[in-house]
Amino acid sequence: MRFRSLLAGLALAFALPAHAQATKDADPALWVVKDDDTTIYLFGTVHVLKPGLSWFDEAVAKAFEGSDELVLEMVEPDQAAMGTLVMNLAVNPTGPSLTDKLPEDKRAAYAKALADLGMPAAALDRFDPWFAAVTLSVAGLPKLGYDPAQGAEAVLTAAAKAANKKIAGLETPEQQLGFFDSLAEPLQVKFLVSTIDDFPKMGSELDAMVTSWAAGDPETLAAKINEGMRETPEIAKVLLSDRNARWAEWIEKRMAQPGNVFVAVGAGHLAGKDSVQAWLAKRKLTAKRIHY
Repeated sequence: MRFRSLLAGLALAFALPAHAQATKDADPALWVVKDDDTTIYLFGTVHVLKPGLSWFDEAVAKAFEGSDELVLEMVEPDQAAMGTLVMNLAVNPTGPSLTDKLPEDKRAAYAKALADLGMPAAALDRFDPWFAAVTLSVAGLPKLGYDPAQGAEAVLTAAAKAANKKIAGLETPEQQLGFFDSLAEPLQVKFLVSTIDDFPKMGSELDAMVTSWAAGDPETLAAKINEGMRETPEIAKVLLSDRNARWAEWIEKRMAQPGNVFVAVGAGHLAGKDSVQAWLAKRKLTAKRIHY
């Protein structure tokens, strides 16, 4: 599943109610950066999960409970605000249709993907390619059994609110969607074509990602999440490397203030040569893996 780590906000619009079922233990990766008076935990998330995974326990729960603040990629706006933001950024009332912008040999597969989601072939013709890619990536998740309300961000946010913890975002919704919208149109079309190609195997790819995440195997997970980045390094720079560098800078500045902080970001940001930890190392900060 490519570029999955930026889709949390829109994915929540497709949440389904959870159903009680037997739980399966999961032990996702957790790191810590600390000095004498500041502790910052780094937790890699998957934004949508199936009910039944027991991950918010053991070391993860202990780190969260011992933290004063939850920091996410962004604080989720309400659906009305998100809808307004999408309309302001993603709609193109004039000019060539989205279908016309696609390579001819991808149009049939695109129409089939929309049909599988119960949408007409021209449903997204007045939207940017990036928004069509996001829509294809998230709209079918409930049919596959994935529930964004079970995703790590949603669970952590609810727990933080219940405990009256401060909740902050590393980015705003405008910034997150702006990363997509700022991509040159040819790159957006590449993103959409990649998503169309991946659509038939979306369920199996996401299952594999969650398996790696639950096993605490960040490198395998990151390789799956970031696979498409290697094909388009321009997109990788905007959506991955540059953001990780900014987050490392934020962490370095936050280390100057005392307190405990639980930072939860997409797991793809916490593995690989451009990970947040790699950028922290360049700032002489060590993120130590917590094994549990």
